[in-house]
Amino acid sequence: MPTAIQLAEQFHISLVGEGSAVFRGLAPLEQAQADQISFLSNPLYRTQALDSAAGGLILSQSDYEFLNANSTSASSKRVYFVAKNPYATFARMAQYFAKASAREHMPGIHANAVIDPSAVIPDSCHIGPFVQIGSGVHLGERVVILGNVSIANGVVIGGDTTIHPAVSIYAQTQIGERCIIHSGAILGADGFGFAPDFSASGGEWVKIPQTGRVVIGNDVEIGASTTIDRGAMTDTTIGSGTKIDNQVQIAHNVIIGNCCVIAGCAAISGSTKIGNFCIIGGAANFAGHLTIADRTTVSGNTSIIRSITEPGQHFTGVYPSMLHAAWEKNAAILRGLDKIRQRLRLLDKNKATES
Repeated sequence: MPTAIQLAEQFHISLVGEGSAVFRGLAPLEQAQADQISFLSNPLYRTQALDSAAGGLILSQSDYEFLNANSTSASSKRVYFVAKNPYATFARMAQYFAKASAREHMPGIHANAVIDPSAVIPDSCHIGPFVQIGSGVHLGERVVILGNVSIANGVVIGGDTTIHPAVSIYAQTQIGERCIIHSGAILGADGFGFAPDFSASGGEWVKIPQTGRVVIGNDVEIGASTTIDRGAMTDTTIGSGTKIDNQVQIAHNVIIGNCCVIAGCAAISGSTKIGNFCIIGGAANFAGHLTIADRTTVSGNTSIIRSITEPGQHFTGVYPSMLHAAWEKNAAILRGLDKIRQRLRLLDKNKATES
């Protein structure tokens, strides 16, 4: 188990207290014990932090000063990890403890896996039961492929990536390093592309071959049952550091920038380009062929039907979308519509009486 000083050095944070204190993991403020670490990122929970039995606490400088000035006998013995961003530090420390306690997947290939002889699989990889790997596949070091995963021809997967059970990865898909692909995700299926050919007597939807790829950067996480379609002639790309929730639909030729977060059930239509550091709420949807500026925030259930060119804006509304501040003003007016209607009726009644 790591000591306080080891954790402080690893995560580049300041330490106040006994550096030799040993910790076994993290826990919420109300449950943490003397050998566990908790975190405080909201000043509303300062009182709860004072009463917590946690032996270590991740917090900001201002929260530390408050707790230190109001310390109890229990909190005076506590170790403090003072960080500029306590929540992010908590997340990184949680990763550290989770990795230390997780059951390791031992290198090796399960006897029931079916692997083309041309596939390149380093000895450090773990290949689970009933995995299918096609020709020309290239895996990086320490890749983990769990049971019932299907990997088609020509797929490239970077080192330290984990593919959870029942994922389907279509031909020529490229996945970067340290990615996590959760169960049921489908990467590289055909985009929804058809050309209409109709006349008065009938016709058909003519399928457009989808010959592009899906290209995923490093440190990307893709949620369960999310689908990312291959491009029609160019690639569908997901930038490094982007995190995608469950049941998200990303259509063909979409480009998503670096370090975006996309919540569950969002849908992005074909050829839309999302900038870097964008935040997209659950069930938000985008029309096709749009360009979304960097650092745009889109609230849940919002429909975006036109491009957003100015960075850093926040949009809310089912239809049509508008700036978040404008939406709040309109929502306040909507709440008072009944009173406004009553006043208008009264004015009309008074005018009728006067006339």
